[in-house]
Amino acid sequence: MPAAMGEFELIQRYFTRPTPKAVLGVGDDCALLQPGAGMQMAISTDMLVAGRHFFPDVDPRTLGHKALAVNLSDLAACGARPLAFTLALALPEAHADWLQPFSEGLLALADAHSCELVGGDTTQGPLNICITVFGEVPAGPLGGTGTQALLRSGACPGDDIYVSGTLGDARLALEALQGNIALPADTLQAARRRLEQPTPRIALGLALRGIASAAADVSDGLLGDLGHILERSRTGATVDTSIAIQLIAAYAYLTGADGPFDAKTSATTALQCVLSGGDDYELVFTAAPSSRAAVQAASIASATPVTRIGQIESAPGLRLVDGHGAPVSNTFASFDHFGQQICSAPN
Repeated sequence: MPAAMGEFELIQRYFTRPTPKAVLGVGDDCALLQPGAGMQMAISTDMLVAGRHFFPDVDPRTLGHKALAVNLSDLAACGARPLAFTLALALPEAHADWLQPFSEGLLALADAHSCELVGGDTTQGPLNICITVFGEVPAGPLGGTGTQALLRSGACPGDDIYVSGTLGDARLALEALQGNIALPADTLQAARRRLEQPTPRIALGLALRGIASAAADVSDGLLGDLGHILERSRTGATVDTSIAIQLIAAYAYLTGADGPFDAKTSATTALQCVLSGGDDYELVFTAAPSSRAAVQAASIASATPVTRIGQIESAPGLRLVDGHGAPVSNTFASFDHFGQQICSAPN
């Protein structure tokens, strides 16, 4: 094993870069950021802990990508453009063979979204990654909230419910990696990519400003994160499970003749992963039916598929129905770090 390096050497070697968008970047006690005229700062923090959020032997390059991706996903859900981020990193030891690929994965995604690393902290301890990301969103009277940010509180009865991309494959990968299900190599590889290298939907979030009435990112499971919108908006909803179940990219395999289960078990597994799996980092959002053409235009402009899965209602509660409108029992629970889960995944 190569010799470990000191704190300031590892910061200088792997995490010090030019920061032209910041007034002041790495090197002082604080970084200085100046949002543009008429803009508000959007700020979010996420922590990833070894053994809780990722396997200890995960590829450090994909871990670097995911550590930033989960934070950028929060900006996407607010319709905010990324500006900068800070990194707090606890490491058992500081070795180049881990730090090099980790920093490459982290900074490649940062570069893709013009998001500058402007500071942070390092210490010795159990592997723990904490990132705070900063973005900007226009201020203004849109929606009467004083901001053009997408919020969780704007859903109205009658609004359509949409999700971006696919859901559930990250959970399916976790089940396979934990030995609970056997998947063909190609199916596992695709699902594992969704678990370890999620795509933050920044372009879609920006395109939905002024169109979506509410939004959240799907980190803890679709029903749980949609539930946050319902709670903040003081509304209820109905979700069509016959549409939602097909959002898992592995749907054809799970329900096909070569799938690992009988038809009923396959359908239940797929639905559990989609509705409560977590780790998807897609967007769930609402919009008025009159905005359907605008939603599709935003989808095309951002090269991000979206699917309409239900409707916001005035009656409280979250109801699941099948393709004929008949009730489906809701026994699905999203991830809670301090609670019990039925089909849960690290977020």
